[in-house]
Amino acid sequence: MKALIFTEYGPPDVLQIKEVDTPVPKADEVLIKVHAVSINDWENGLSSGKPYFMRYFTGLFKPKPAFQIPGCDVSGHVEKVGSEVTRFQLGDEVYGDLCESGFGSFAEYARAKETSLEFKPAGMTFEQAAAIPQAAQLAIDAIIDIGKLQPGQKLLINGAGGGVGTFGVQFAKEIGAEITVVDLAEKLPILKELGADFVIDYQQDDFAKSKKKYDLIVDTKTSRYPWNCVRALNDSGMYATVGGSMWRIFIALFYWPWLAVTSKKKYRMVVQKPNQGLSLVNKMFEAGKLKPVIDGPFKFIDIVDALKYFATAKHKGKVIVTMIE
Repeated sequence: MKALIFTEYGPPDVLQIKEVDTPVPKADEVLIKVHAVSINDWENGLSSGKPYFMRYFTGLFKPKPAFQIPGCDVSGHVEKVGSEVTRFQLGDEVYGDLCESGFGSFAEYARAKETSLEFKPAGMTFEQAAAIPQAAQLAIDAIIDIGKLQPGQKLLINGAGGGVGTFGVQFAKEIGAEITVVDLAEKLPILKELGADFVIDYQQDDFAKSKKKYDLIVDTKTSRYPWNCVRALNDSGMYATVGGSMWRIFIALFYWPWLAVTSKKKYRMVVQKPNQGLSLVNKMFEAGKLKPVIDGPFKFIDIVDALKYFATAKHKGKVIVTMIE
């Protein structure tokens, strides 16, 4: 089969499409014929070997064979079934996040644990399904499970034009919250269409210097030091960081104990719970209340260009790559 593979750390150009052996599913796994994938920060981080602490797991000087095919989000159909698999059968259309299965979705076929997958609704395209797993789950974790957003509360999403933000706006709209989004000007119209009440072009205004206060701030970029964002919270508000600058996230871990002692404001770092919210996503999709925002799709032959484009942070929603013509 063809797969995107890298044997050394570096920029996206170190990734190449090559012929490799088709994986064999274990007893508790299925083999997926991959139809579409989406790109996350994981993929560029994995191939670049940065931040460097990741190499403790992936290989100090060069990637271990188990990590040489990147890719987490996947959609496709079940091609083979392990002897212990009970939930899926041949031909089932599925999607999910393979991070617990060992990555490997950027290929024509991928192995996946039974627990890493959800059934794809009939009305959902493979491209839409590939956009969902990581981004939607992080939005659920930040807004519903950790943030516990309530009707009428004020939410701000920083870096809202990507995957987490576009899903987050739709979850918050369903809850009945007041939604403010922050991103580049060219991303703001689609966020308004999804349900945002107020939009901020970060190149023109700084929400952290505004007098407006929020009950929950979800930060997908961590582009400011945490104390700057905390100023924009109400007295008992929460600041939840989903991704972005690892240096500022590291600083925030030391800042949080001080914040807990000196105020009622809360800081949380969102740690993803892969695939646990996909049943909620399916229900909202089938009810017409959720729409994945797709940038692309790119063809598999152009996947390196897609990774470079993702790294510019100019994409809207999720960058999708189709594996089947």
